[in-house]
Amino acid sequence: MADIRNIAIIAHVDHGKTTLVDGLLKQTNTDLGKSAGVEMIMDSNDIERERGITIFSKNAAVQYKDAKINIIDTPGHADFGGEVERVLNMADGSLLLVDAQEGPMPQTRFVLKKALAIGHKIIVVVNKIDKVNARIDYTLDKVLELFIELGATNEQLDFPVVYAAGRLGKAGLEPEMEKMTDFVPLFDAVMKYIPAPKAQSEGPLQMMVVSLSYDNYKGKIGIGRVTRGKIMATQPVAIVANDGTVRKSKITSLMMFSGLGKIDATEVVAGDIAVLSGIPDITIGDTVTDIDNPEALPAITIEKPTVKMIFSVNDSPFAGREGQYCTSRNISERLMRELDGDVALRVDEGDTPDQFVVSGRGELHLAILIEKMRRDGFELQVSRPEVIMKIEDGKMCEPAEDVWIEAPETYSGIVIERLSNRKGEMRNMSVDNGIVNFHFFVPTRGLIGFRNEFIIDTKGKGIINSLFAGYFPKWETIEAGKHGSLVVHESGSTTAYGLLNSRDRGVLFIGPGVEVYAGQVCGEHAKDNDLSVNVCREKQLNNFRAKTEAVSDDLIPPRVMSLEQSLEYIGDDELVEVTPKSIRIRKRELKGAGRKV
Repeated sequence: MADIRNIAIIAHVDHGKTTLVDGLLKQTNTDLGKSAGVEMIMDSNDIERERGITIFSKNAAVQYKDAKINIIDTPGHADFGGEVERVLNMADGSLLLVDAQEGPMPQTRFVLKKALAIGHKIIVVVNKIDKVNARIDYTLDKVLELFIELGATNEQLDFPVVYAAGRLGKAGLEPEMEKMTDFVPLFDAVMKYIPAPKAQSEGPLQMMVVSLSYDNYKGKIGIGRVTRGKIMATQPVAIVANDGTVRKSKITSLMMFSGLGKIDATEVVAGDIAVLSGIPDITIGDTVTDIDNPEALPAITIEKPTVKMIFSVNDSPFAGREGQYCTSRNISERLMRELDGDVALRVDEGDTPDQFVVSGRGELHLAILIEKMRRDGFELQVSRPEVIMKIEDGKMCEPAEDVWIEAPETYSGIVIERLSNRKGEMRNMSVDNGIVNFHFFVPTRGLIGFRNEFIIDTKGKGIINSLFAGYFPKWETIEAGKHGSLVVHESGSTTAYGLLNSRDRGVLFIGPGVEVYAGQVCGEHAKDNDLSVNVCREKQLNNFRAKTEAVSDDLIPPRVMSLEQSLEYIGDDELVEVTPKSIRIRKRELKGAGRKV
């Protein structure tokens, strides 16, 4: 069997996973093609580059001495946990990156818990030791505490430690920068501590499909690790689905990872990661197996969705102006296509043929889906996120989350007040150098709409992280987050004069010269009730000249609402209209007679 290592890179958001992978690829003289000289090579998606986070898992492969190392870069955010859970099945060990200054963070706990449950051998990489405020001893103590808390075995507790400065491309077994030159100590640690794949080279073929992609020429592509036997190009195979049904098919193209890309292969042996096409109806969780001895592998277990939203056809007065795909059929086909590659997503029929109930792991998970759809030319409208309730032992239960907050001490009072109103329970609080750290236990329902409020309250200086804690008995009614909206009175184009007359009523979301329609939300009211305003009103002409600049200069710049901010802001009687060019907030009932204003 070839000398192979399969490793996953796991960490909290922004602890340096993708930067480290960049260095591993470059120091093994991997052919990067068009990506040579580019930073964050693995974050190839436009949304990932804009947000600076990894959303989709990626595969790469490097050659180190005589061994092939398959690298899987995973997302760090818990909302994309479905992506993490399934791709970890392709690896035999993980590099756990921890920021030397921040120490283990909430998402570190999440990804480590998943890796330990699978039985991975963990190499702890204390990254960013070149930071001025690096706290290496503190970080290692906290990592050890986290391992113990998560129930690691004695073998897993005996983890090797590598120190690194991923941005500089250096690593070492001691935390001394001057002795470090390259990533060779990290590669040596991988070869020494990460076991070779537990695969049977002899026997009938078995391979679990854990990831999908699409090629314009080859069609649907399945990715997974061969656990037994070997897979050959143009080989007839049997596909065992999740429900146990068996169907026959034939592989038309077989590839394996090399560097950032894929190369054609005549065969892929047990332990290596195969990329195959030619099976049009292949899905995640399918077992590709020997045609004469079809034997399924254990199914992948994925945590259930906790948040749902209603996606519907856009029926605003501006419907069809900016989007290419606007019908229920278009939206349905796009959502079904998304289900193929996202196992944590669920789509159900709504109350009408134009509605779809889409469930996911969190607000960000669903917001990224909406963002992808609008970039693909789709036009739709979405409702406020709602938590998914379930009945356990005859009691109605709802999801709750552990929330960790870091903010300047001066804002501690407002943070405690806001979360207490949302049924939050403080578990821990500490103050260090003027920075307060909170640990709250909050129902997920209470967190909806909180992040935007939190950023405004802390003037952008606060950091919030949350982690799904499980289902608990339903809380009482949560009244926090109520707001009133400024609603457009009549359709037209906004004027500086009309906005000037409305600015004292609250915070505006739009500036002058913007086309609006009656029933659209143009701002947040200072009180908790809705108010109709005429933002299209024009100044009556008279015989006196006036400087137009004087009107425009008095206008306060509007608060431009992003997609996530809009989803957090809206109430139960409001919708977010999403098109390739615009994000608008509107009332469900556009006419004033049908709603309370």
